[in-house]
Amino acid sequence: MANTNLGNAKQAKNDEFYTQFTDISNEMLCYTDYNPDVFRNKTILLPCDDPESSAFTKFFVLKFNALGLKKLISTSYAPESKKIKMLYEPSVFEKNAPHYDEDKSRTHGKIFILDRNDCTDKKVSVNDIRWNYLDGDGDFKSKEVTALRDEADFIITNPPFSLLREFIRWIMAGKKKFIIVGTMNAISYKDVFPLLMRNKIWLGGGFENGNAYFDVPEQAHNYADGVYDEATGMVKFRNCCWYTNVELSKRHTPSSLMTIARNLKYSRHSELKGRSEYPHYDNYDAIEVPFVDAIPSDYDGVMGVPVSFFDKYCPEQFEVVGITKTWFDGFKTKVYPEQIQVDKHGKRKRVSKLNDGAALLLDNPLDGETYYEVDGKLYEQKYARILIRKR
Repeated sequence: MANTNLGNAKQAKNDEFYTQFTDISNEMLCYTDYNPDVFRNKTILLPCDDPESSAFTKFFVLKFNALGLKKLISTSYAPESKKIKMLYEPSVFEKNAPHYDEDKSRTHGKIFILDRNDCTDKKVSVNDIRWNYLDGDGDFKSKEVTALRDEADFIITNPPFSLLREFIRWIMAGKKKFIIVGTMNAISYKDVFPLLMRNKIWLGGGFENGNAYFDVPEQAHNYADGVYDEATGMVKFRNCCWYTNVELSKRHTPSSLMTIARNLKYSRHSELKGRSEYPHYDNYDAIEVPFVDAIPSDYDGVMGVPVSFFDKYCPEQFEVVGITKTWFDGFKTKVYPEQIQVDKHGKRKRVSKLNDGAALLLDNPLDGETYYEVDGKLYEQKYARILIRKR
């Protein structure tokens, strides 16, 4: 349900998700634990932010000295340019500034800068922050913010989920280090997966117990029961993660795995326990591994695993060789003619969807699930699978 509502929010351009201070702190600890000097003497840009209320800005201001930062730049998007329109009331901090402009406060983005070079005291404090209006509305694609990207060493933020592909392209074009929040669905995007496959980017430390909690504006509430908590004003999603190209220990920690025989005998998953073997796809030369904790330690061929595999991916342990998407060439062994799709209500229609992913041959129709008929045979289609091979 949470995944569905995140998709709905993305479709409706409800991109106002505010990351929690604790989640940011925990994530950054993953990188400083691996390399205590990772941010030392570096410039960090926090785009797509609301500096006065952003937990990202608060964290890096508070940790400026401890991390040894050289410069912190935080930019905001103009209130009147946001997809979700809401009543905007400038803060006292903004109103008391000599350059406060009532019109600009709504139509222009803002920039906050904390620069060690501007301070006579070696210890930088919140009182050393200076701010001004941007020339434009703060769009990350603008020449103005792109120039700030080019100045920075790190891009760290929670970008609009609906613009995640474009935002990653923008970062990669600048050849910058980054740590950003995104939906796990992006793993299977045509312009994101190849970066993961080639180890140009990877998943970060992640959210505690897989649960990501975000503050959202009151005007953006459009969620099913159990997703939005009125008492806290927060939403919870389970398919959010951190994307990065900054090293951390987790990325080089191999998973502990069982053999094929032990998985089939002791697996906690009913789909595998008691089987004689792992299912083999009908249209890919690979076996189906429906759960990351069920990856066998002694199989040398290609395996199809859920996209959540990247949360446990150790490049020294496995090689990523592909994905079961139509746009990825390789490993597909069959293309099906037109099929009859039978949905969970028994409704039948002619489709070609079976070619969109990995298919398993069925002995009997699925109870209450969608299946496909082709030349008298029955098939089920799996969600997007990452194709991996043991090193």
